[in-house]
Amino acid sequence: MNFGRDEEKAVIETMRSKWISLGPKTIEFENRFAEALGSPYAVALTNCTSALHLSMLLTGIQKGDEVIVPSLTFCATVNCVKYVDATPVFCDIKSEEDLNMDINKLKKLITPKTKAIIAMHYGGFANDMDEIVSLAEKHGIEVIEDACHAPLSEYKGKKLGTIGEIGCFSFFSNKNISTGEGGMLVTSNSDLYERAKLLRSHGMTSLSYERSKGHNAGYDVHGIGYNYRLDDIRASIGLVQLSKLRRDLFKRKKVRERYLKKLSRSKKIAIPFRDRKEFVSNYIFTVVLKNSDREKRDYVRSRLYEKGIQTSVHYPAVHRLSSYKKYKVSLPVTEYVSENEITLPMFSGLKNDEVDYVSESLMSII
Repeated sequence: MNFGRDEEKAVIETMRSKWISLGPKTIEFENRFAEALGSPYAVALTNCTSALHLSMLLTGIQKGDEVIVPSLTFCATVNCVKYVDATPVFCDIKSEEDLNMDINKLKKLITPKTKAIIAMHYGGFANDMDEIVSLAEKHGIEVIEDACHAPLSEYKGKKLGTIGEIGCFSFFSNKNISTGEGGMLVTSNSDLYERAKLLRSHGMTSLSYERSKGHNAGYDVHGIGYNYRLDDIRASIGLVQLSKLRRDLFKRKKVRERYLKKLSRSKKIAIPFRDRKEFVSNYIFTVVLKNSDREKRDYVRSRLYEKGIQTSVHYPAVHRLSSYKKYKVSLPVTEYVSENEITLPMFSGLKNDEVDYVSESLMSII
């Protein structure tokens, strides 16, 4: 979270405007976000999970359909498939150096029941979207981008989240843009955009804000929708965060470069996406211990904690969580990484000497 006085001022101004639910600030946030991504349409939502849920509904995913998903992700990427009674099909990742889905393994998972692929861009680093889009076009299936890690990240000059049919973004408290809770759905399809706006607000044909201005005297309900609206208080924070984003990402780039300089010579760790050159959000900085196991990884994390260094794990493999064990799949690369990955501190305010301390502490422990 990167909040300051500008966010405080934006919240106060919105509260004093007498309109705090979905209104002018939310609309402005949508427009600015779409412009930043080069997308024609954006729909602000309560969170990325609601964006993922709507992506399933908008693309017609239903019971009996299969959706290919990664397992090395937050559970929401997979839960959204279950929300519509479809079947998640787990795909292994490529390697310790590339934590996105393995295209060759993905190809073998496509069946006549496959209706979509959810490409989660791990850490903000792009999947092989040319291959994924080509496969989707060949088999007549949809591509959904889980870009919750990836605001402004690029793939061959295109912003992630704008390559598939729908892109989903998160503004949770630990994301590059934070509004506490919040999300965004982006698309270039005008029909999906209009349907998404209906679904986020109970299927209603007009918003309270529009009716308050006398634009509509009443409303109709076209289908069963949800209460997935973002409010103007959070949108006002999002506008400030968005204005700071590119500057923040350049600082994160420097932090990553410092880590690479300090850690690249080690033969005991793999650094995912080490050689990627395209502009990226650098949402997290991860390392994977080599020739290791969960016990060793947890020992390293505990020793780092003793030195005052907080670490995390991204992520426990979803297919091993209690709700998904019944699918009984074996994903050896995902399983190894999930047991041996360590997420090191990464934020724009991290100083060189702090990066050095983290790096040197890690090296001394391993």
